[in-house]
Amino acid sequence: MSTANDALSDEVEALNSIFDNDTIVINGVSGSVVSATLRFPKSPFSFRLAFPLDYPEAPPQILGTQSTGNTARGSGEAALLRLSEVFGSTYIPGQVCLFDLVEEGGPVLEDLAAAYDHGQAEPSTHDTSERSAHDESAKDSTLMTEPALDFPAPDWATTEPLTINKSIFVGRAVRVSSLLDVENAVSHFLATNKKVAGATHNIKAWRIKDNASSPTSNLIQDYDDDGETAAGSRMLHLMQLMDAYGLVVVTRWYGGVQLGPDRFRAINNVARDALNLGGLVPPEKTKTKK
Repeated sequence: MSTANDALSDEVEALNSIFDNDTIVINGVSGSVVSATLRFPKSPFSFRLAFPLDYPEAPPQILGTQSTGNTARGSGEAALLRLSEVFGSTYIPGQVCLFDLVEEGGPVLEDLAAAYDHGQAEPSTHDTSERSAHDESAKDSTLMTEPALDFPAPDWATTEPLTINKSIFVGRAVRVSSLLDVENAVSHFLATNKKVAGATHNIKAWRIKDNASSPTSNLIQDYDDDGETAAGSRMLHLMQLMDAYGLVVVTRWYGGVQLGPDRFRAINNVARDALNLGGLVPPEKTKTKK
């Protein structure tokens, strides 16, 4: 399939000739973005990518996991964070990066899959049949279940529950300074709160300034829909508008009534409140409520 980008087309052809034929598959072109699926040889993981038409001048985005194979619950999010870390160290503006990403990320993901196969996470016992019946977009849970042993309990700022047509929304936000902080905070949180771990969705977005004290600091930002399609990207966009940095998680318990677009409004409302409560928003971006 044509990608409208010669550099990407050449890279796809080269990568598929070096590794398996379906290592990277172009799914389509929508507007100014080329969507693709990247599969890692010798590992169960595949990922959804989005390439801007001016790639490699602009970086691709790792949107999330496409498949985690038969690995245990929690492996998907861990794999996403690991690959994001590898990507951060391999991408150079103006240079194609897929070969380096597969070469360096492959062994990392193989080790991760082996760790989960040896019992470092429990398989999901979560019944998703109900939400699969609704247009609220179900997917395999990718939440970690084991907390980092040396990681203290995060100091979450938590909103009051918001109830709309029996669906309940709660927002939480916390400061983080690295992708490892994000992983540890989420894993600790879900492992110590069974009610939240059993929720229908735990939608996440994060923005981090890597080496914030340096004038050449890098911006790391991403999201995880956890089955609520497009919710994570909206939360990330909200953080960008608020100039907020940190991790925000919105938990939803589905109440049996489809909310349509109203669910996004509810998710962003509690996310905004959590970011403000956590002090993650610059004063000039914070609206004072009388």
